[in-house]
Amino acid sequence: MINTAEQTKWMRHAMTAAQHAYQHNEVPIGAVIVINNKLIATSYNQTIQQCDPCSHAEILCLQAAAKKIKNHRLTDAQMYVTLEPCIMCLGAIINARVKTVIYAAKDARVGAISTHQLHQLKGLNHMPEIYHGPMADESAKLLKQFFISRR
Repeated sequence: MINTAEQTKWMRHAMTAAQHAYQHNEVPIGAVIVINNKLIATSYNQTIQQCDPCSHAEILCLQAAAKKIKNHRLTDAQMYVTLEPCIMCLGAIINARVKTVIYAAKDARVGAISTHQLHQLKGLNHMPEIYHGPMADESAKLLKQFFISRR
């Protein structure tokens, strides 16, 4: 298990990325990938900017990390994300063989991990370690602020 101080350190980087998304009128979700305690990639939601429904923070972060290490398998990677990954992103995380996923806020609407536990489906070729909690309140607050401002 990763220590709490380390989780918070990297989640702060993800929160900074989420703030960037907020400033660009995107749903404020940020993600970072860390390998061997080194920041490899950072991204935020860009579905509107890129006019691409697949441009979630996690997907963009996986792509950047894979290019940086020149390998589509991220077997030593830890992904920190400010909101529980959706079904699409969880599938990409599993296919990339990400070792560990640490997410802040739970997704009350879908809950691909927290409610449906899709990361534990029988037959999957990889099951990442999953941790929840660091900066959950801050992440949830940012998301609520964003959606209130949009209404």
